[in-house]
Amino acid sequence: MSELEREGGIPGGPQRTLAFADRDWLRLLEAHGLTGTWTWTFATDEQTWSPGLFRLLGLEPGAARPGGDLFFNLVHPDDRALIEGGAQAMRDGIVTNYLFRIIRSDGSVRVLSSHGTVYFTLDGRPRTAAGVLMDVTDPEHMAALHREEQRRRRILFEQAQTWQHASPYTRSFRLASREVLSLTGLSQQDFHENWTRIFVPEDRARALATMEAVIPTGRPFSAEYALALAGGGSARIRSVFVPVRGDDGRIESWASLNCRVGGFRPAASGAVRQGLEQAVQASHLRAARGLLGWSMGDLAGASGLSLSTVRRLEEDGEGPAARSRHAAVAALRRAGIGFLLVEGNTLAVAKVR
Repeated sequence: MSELEREGGIPGGPQRTLAFADRDWLRLLEAHGLTGTWTWTFATDEQTWSPGLFRLLGLEPGAARPGGDLFFNLVHPDDRALIEGGAQAMRDGIVTNYLFRIIRSDGSVRVLSSHGTVYFTLDGRPRTAAGVLMDVTDPEHMAALHREEQRRRRILFEQAQTWQHASPYTRSFRLASREVLSLTGLSQQDFHENWTRIFVPEDRARALATMEAVIPTGRPFSAEYALALAGGGSARIRSVFVPVRGDDGRIESWASLNCRVGGFRPAASGAVRQGLEQAVQASHLRAARGLLGWSMGDLAGASGLSLSTVRRLEEDGEGPAARSRHAAVAALRRAGIGFLLVEGNTLAVAKVR
């Protein structure tokens, strides 16, 4: 048994319990090299690692094929038995959470916290596992980041009734933001059982029909509904939903920007803004150039792209997650072009300055 396992925590210090927040928080931690996520398909023994997990292990993202052998070789020798036992437990369908150490290629030792879950087939056999690793070597730094993120969210919500959220949206799984739960008085379990309960009764069928119609299209959209407030009454909320895509173009989750109607309406930023840019099509680029009086060569010069790349963009020859699309949109924004969702999933182009 390793020193970590015997003491139940970091050697020389007390055990610390980690409480995970939503996906926005995990993305913030990934950006600071403090966490990473993984999945493991038992039938094929195939693993996938997030870019943050590669960095957490001291590796360049994509520099090596994810796998048990690569990971095991980085684990501290005294903690390898713990990892072997945890891997076998997951194959048997048992969730295991523990602390262990890794030794990076530069010789530095990091203490990681592992939290995972197992998914089963319909006949009850373990199918896949997924989880998150978090660097807890410097818990004070992590706690400071958490406090700052929570402070930012609290101020935005309290002063402007505005919040951002990210979640998968499927028939079987979606998560409510803490802000929605606060406004409606519902629990996460209530939301999971019937997510339309956050709305006033007369809006529930329309909300369900809208989601079932537009989510499968993979296109950004906006919606406006009345939330049923916990203390009685209602509040109209306008939300913009955009897909968050990986490098392969597949949708990983949906990000939303939400605000109370009649209150402050912030400009989209972060994942929401990126998702909107992924919805910009060839016709939008041509319209934007027309408003500016630009040629394709002008757009190429302003964006740093080649003329052939701009031509492919205007012929819809690039994927929705292409970096070249973001470069072209950024150049148009700098020149005074704005992109805005209006009337559901219609994207408007305007010269805003």
